[in-house]
Amino acid sequence: MNGLGGTMVVGLTGQTGAGKSTVSKVFAENGFAVINADLIARKVVEKGTKCLNEIADFFGQEVIQEDGSLDRRALAALVFTDKKKLEMLNSITYPYITGEILRQIRWHSLKGEKLILLDAPTLFESRADDFCELIISVVSDDNIREERIIQRDGLTAGQARQRMDSQLSEDFFRKHSDYIISNNQSLEVVNGISKEVSDKIKDYYYNKNTD
Repeated sequence: MNGLGGTMVVGLTGQTGAGKSTVSKVFAENGFAVINADLIARKVVEKGTKCLNEIADFFGQEVIQEDGSLDRRALAALVFTDKKKLEMLNSITYPYITGEILRQIRWHSLKGEKLILLDAPTLFESRADDFCELIISVVSDDNIREERIIQRDGLTAGQARQRMDSQLSEDFFRKHSDYIISNNQSLEVVNGISKEVSDKIKDYYYNKNTD
């Protein structure tokens, strides 16, 4: 990220259910400002927003609740069973999401926070990787991820698999990332690996900026 007074943005992404939030927490504890793209994605589709109006225009009022807010389950049922509809949803939401990400990057930079972690499940799909100097991807075995998604989101095994299948492959993440964190072991192990990676990135940043 050029032109922001030495700010470095690190992208954090990976497979659904792999445990990004665990890694993100370690980076936050180690001095990184965190931008959570999931929270931004929720913000841009709040009741009355332009983005939500565009979604309703395309998908119909069946994805809007009586109070005018987004019916997330109804929308998910449509897009996670139809790749073209998911692509259309992404084409509507991504410009709003990336605009807010850039606004938050600038805000953190103006505050003097030079190490920023962009926690974004669709980092590559939204082209937000263009903002990042380094990219970390979190991966995990399919059976472990499926169990985590079922517990986290209250889905059936079939619904969990649909969400898993809608994402990029593990091979893609491995080929397009600077660091891979495999989260198949205990919380203690993944916390230790995450701390080690965050320390390495901090060293890289400070060495680069003191040369």
